[in-house]
Order: sequence, then C-alpha cells, then structure tokens
Amino acid sequence: MTSASKPSRIAVVAALCLATVLAGAEKRPIAETDIYSFRWIANPRISPDGSRIVYTYVTVNQKKDGYDTSLWIIPSSGGAARQLTSGPRDTSPQWSPDGKMLAFARSSEKDGKPQPGQIFLLSMDGGEARPLTDLPKGAGGPVWSPDGRTIAFSSTNIPPDFEKKKDGEEKTDVRVITRAVYRMNGAGYLEPDRPGHIWTVEVPKIPGEAQKAKQVTTGEFSEGDVVWSRDGSQIYFTSRRVREPYYESEHTDLYVVKATGGDITRVASLDGPIGNMALSPDGTRMAFSGAIDIGKDGVQRSYSQPDLFITSLQPGSTPKNLTANYDYDISGGIGGDQAPPRGGGPSKPFWSKDGRFIYVAAAEEGRANLKRIDAETGKVEALTTGDHDVFSYNATPDASKAAVLISTTTNIGDLYALDVASREMQRLTKINDDLFSKLNMTEPAMIWYDSFDGKRIQTWVQRPPDFQEGKKYPMIINIHGGPHAAYGYTFDHEMQWMAAKGYVVLYPNPRGSTTYGQDFGNVIQYKYPGDDFKDLMAGVDDLIKRGWVDPDRLGVTGGSGGGLLTNWVIGHTQRFKAAVSQRDIADWTDFWYTADFTLFTPTWFRGAPWEQEADFKARSPITYIKDINTPLMLILGEADYRTPPGSGGEQMFRALKYKKIPTVMVRFPGESHELSRSGVPKHRVERLQHIVAWFDKYVQGQDIKTYDVQ
Repeated sequence: MTSASKPSRIAVVAALCLATVLAGAEKRPIAETDIYSFRWIANPRISPDGSRIVYTYVTVNQKKDGYDTSLWIIPSSGGAARQLTSGPRDTSPQWSPDGKMLAFARSSEKDGKPQPGQIFLLSMDGGEARPLTDLPKGAGGPVWSPDGRTIAFSSTNIPPDFEKKKDGEEKTDVRVITRAVYRMNGAGYLEPDRPGHIWTVEVPKIPGEAQKAKQVTTGEFSEGDVVWSRDGSQIYFTSRRVREPYYESEHTDLYVVKATGGDITRVASLDGPIGNMALSPDGTRMAFSGAIDIGKDGVQRSYSQPDLFITSLQPGSTPKNLTANYDYDISGGIGGDQAPPRGGGPSKPFWSKDGRFIYVAAAEEGRANLKRIDAETGKVEALTTGDHDVFSYNATPDASKAAVLISTTTNIGDLYALDVASREMQRLTKINDDLFSKLNMTEPAMIWYDSFDGKRIQTWVQRPPDFQEGKKYPMIINIHGGPHAAYGYTFDHEMQWMAAKGYVVLYPNPRGSTTYGQDFGNVIQYKYPGDDFKDLMAGVDDLIKRGWVDPDRLGVTGGSGGGLLTNWVIGHTQRFKAAVSQRDIADWTDFWYTADFTLFTPTWFRGAPWEQEADFKARSPITYIKDINTPLMLILGEADYRTPPGSGGEQMFRALKYKKIPTVMVRFPGESHELSRSGVPKHRVERLQHIVAWFDKYVQGQDIKTYDVQ
C-alpha cells in the first residue's frame, strides 16, 4: 500500500461513517402527537373472484377532533389503491355474491347532529352510492342473501318509531330501570325495549331510492351474527334469550328462522357463548368459536379459553369441540392501543371449498396467526407464521385467497393478500410509511423469566432508540388490563413513546393473561390481585439483574385491571418513585355495585360483598391505603361505566390527599373506558403527555410545576 492510497481509503471510510450518521440524524423519535398523522385499515373484504379488496380507511380529523372513515379498493395482485366513497362515516363494506355491487353503512349529520346510519349500495360499474334503507333508528350489519336479491340487517326500530308525532307530544327523559345491567361503557344507558332484530330489504337491480324493509324477528330478545342458509330460505343467528341473564353463566344459542319470518327454532347450544359463525360449503354444518365457561369442578371459570366448534344444523344438535386438545385461544388476539379506532368488523372462520378444513385465527404466546384445522380430527396446522398480530381477515367463497391485516411492533397494520394453497403472502399497502420512515423506532426485546414459583413469564421490553449496554435507564412497568388479555407482537404507540422519552418500558404477561392456555389464564380466579403482582415484581428484578435499569428510578402504570394492579403495587412495595393508575379499581365492593356489568355469578368472587366481606376487603387496594407513600396520578374518563371513577380513582385521590401524598386526578370529559384506544385524538395525546410528565417529575426529578397545588 502506498502512502498516497492511505488517505483516500481513510476518506472513503470517513465519508461512509458520516453518511451513516446523517442518515440516522434524519430520523427523529416518535412523538405523542404523531397519532394525528396515523392511518388505519379496518375490515378488509375480498371480492368473490379474489381480484380486489375493499377496506375501511380511517384517518384523524384534527379540525373536528375525531375520526373519518371512507371505503378504498386495491387490486389483490398489487397496485395503487383508490378511494371509492367520500366518507366521512362509511363502514362495513360487503360484496354482493356476483361482485357487481357493494353494500355498506353510512352515517350522516343533520343540523350538526349525527343521524342514524343507513345501508347504502354502490355499483362497481360507477356512479354515486344510493340509500337502500331509510329507517327512523337506522340499519347496520348488512349480509347479502346467496342470490344477491336481498340483504339482511340489524335494526332497533319499534312500531312507535313509524308513527307521526302528535303536536306538543314530548317523550319523558325519566328512566324507569328494572334490570341490574342498565348501562354499558361506550353505549350509555340501555334501552331494553329496543332489542336488535333481523330485518330484510330487497335489492333493486339499479341502486336508487330507499326500499321498504321487512322485519323478520320479533320479541323482547336481540339477535346477532346473521348467516343465510345456502338456498336463501332460512337465516341462522345467535341469541341469548334470557330476560335477566346475569343470574346465570354466560351463554348464547344458535337459532334458525325462515327468511320470511315466523317461529324460531333452537339448533344448538353450549355451556358458554357462541359467535363468529361460518356455514359449510354444503350448508349442513356450522363452525363457530365458543367457550365452555364451566370447569371440570362444576364452577364457572373466570377465564374460559375459546375453542373452535362444529355442529350439524338439525334441531337439538350437540356441537363438537374440534380444538379441545389445542391449548391456545381460537379467535383470540393481542392487546395494543392502535387497533382501528373506528370501522372495525368481525373476522369469521372460513371453510375450504371441499369442507375438509376450517381456517381461523388463533393467539399463541403473544402472537396471532391463521390456522388450518381439520374439520373431522381437529388437527391444527399453521397457515401463517411470524411474530405479528393477524387482527382481521376475510376469504373468497372458495377459500383460495384471503385478505389479511397484520400489525407488528413497529407497524400499525397493513393489508396482505394470502394465497391459501401456497401460503404465500404479498404486502399490498404501506399506509404509514411516509411517517414511519422518518421515525427512529426499534423492535422491543422479548424475554422469558422465572417467577417466584418457577412459572415462566413472557415479557416485552421497549428500550430507548439510542439504548446502550452498560447504561442504567429509568424504567416504567406497564401493566395490561383484562385481566384476561395479553401484550405481544403488535404496535403500541404508548410503549414506543415512553421509550422515545428515555425510559425502558417493561410490559409483561403475568399469570391470568391469555394466549398461554386455560390453566395459566384461570389460575388467578379468586386470587386477583395476588400472585400476578409477584410475577410483575419478578420481571422488574430481572431487568435490574440485566443491568438495563436503575433500581432507584422506577415507575409503574396500567389501565383497567392494570390500574387495579398499579394501586395494589404501591400498597405492597415502596420501590417505585411514582405511579400512574388509569381507569382503575380501588374498592371491589363499590365496583360490584356500580360497574356496567355484574359479578352476580361466582367468577371473580364466590358471592356478594356482604357474603364475602373479608375477601372483598383483602383484595381491594384501598384497604392498604395506609401503606401507600408513592406519588400517584389518576387518569379517569368521566363517562367510564366499566370502572366508574367513584369506585377507583376518586377514592384513591381523596385518601392520599388526606395523607398529604403528592396526588393528582386528570379527568377526561366525555371519555369512556376506551380513552387510550378510541378516545378523541386530542385526549389520547394529552393522556400520554400527562403520564410521561408525571414520571419525568417524580422518577427523573424534573422541575415540572403543572401538578403542584395551585
């Protein structure tokens, strides 16, 4: 090597290094406000011939602080997507059997007020969408008959809705409540006199004016999960036909009615719920996901793992559990904060053309994939594989092709075309690439660790983008709710944002989580919270041993069941510098009396509060308030009926203020229990800002005045 060559090589190396640095510098950390630019795909529907896929496209309308939805279409072989409808509230697309029309649901406004949604038709030959229904209380969930001449749908209309209102007549706003379940999170107060019934409407050859609809089912009970018989003469559906179902274990039955209406017949039942039904190609069998909620000991379980069942359609049939020996969650999924906030729809199993196999999603150890299940033997095989979350899918009638939505830890979700025979997938969209190509995001580390009793616990650890081995970082443990839910290989804005702010984020699946089998999920029955707390602390200890985190800079947060556990954690250890409890429970007794669902059956407790007073007290975080010295922030939705603020955060706030512990409530007007997942965009952003600011103040020691007493 000559002396002249050395400088040139050094210059090349230096230039390459500089280019690498500059490339990295072009990317920035993810921000809490990036949610305004997020895009989501929801409810993909592949055309009958498999050539096209229509989907709901969801965006943030920052001006109105809400979400817009419209329908888009893309070739399944790849190519550019194009917009089909203008929105801003178009959802639930369904192809006609011949692929020449789309039915979908559209909501509108009148004088600034939202109007009931109606079913619209759109010809694929072009032209504007035209209304098919015009009902006072709206219509939704369109399902085409096999011949394409009729659409079945659901509606809550009752006869008085069609009567002309008399002059001066006003409906009272006083509620006379006779049922223990009388309001529902997100839905508000229930109207038991308005069951959701099955209706049908004829489809005109050319979309035009709205058609007259006919009511198929009547009575005091609602029907759902509509499936037409192959010859179009009958409609199958599920229903729970018990006036006060909260006195017994949860179950729904499979029924059938003539498409013209009349008496209904029960086809099959289960000691548990039935849903996501799919009719076999020959029309003689029905596949569905369901769960047996009574254990071998005869006790109703807290967690009942879902399985795939199959039944004949003769009245009184006994369903067969195809996956009794498969110890994972059929039709299960992974919890994250970035599922489409609007426009989602159910994904149902689908049959192979010859009726030999059934395809369905299943969740295993923090990942969700499609499985192929033998309709006779129940043998389970993988159709898709990978560390990701298959959160929505739909197949052609012959099951040759499928549209699949997949989320990963660094991608909100994109659309893929799946060739079922070859199992090859082609990515069709990259809807967030313009934004994400500018963000410095990293994959979380996945680790397993041993808990106090040797039970193996899986966790994900999101580290700062510039993480360096040997450096100890502040840590936030983020606890999921449920408690029967699971973190995993799906996108979580919250974890990425916290890591971008310099924290190591630990998010484990302690005992009680789903995707690890029936026993793992149900082991916390009558013991929640308890040993799951020990699982969480073992995870913190593991990261400290790895040298990743500073044991003197620890924070803890969680929502719903995770909020309950956050309250529990700070009542049982002083190791955390700060805590943020979100939509929490403080007192099980108050929750029993005020939540939107009941605990009348012995699933979480063996009886009512006055019957199990000691147990309710021992498992309530408020019982240990005297031991809490950790600064606590409480995130509350003022319209949260699932964990009402009065049974959680308000109690914790008043008690800790009495103790003169730094405490603050952050209350979000109009927000339900779904604040973090589908709340209005501005509130979702502000929630993240408050959580991290609280940790910055008390874990990092930053001088933040916002939460000082004014």
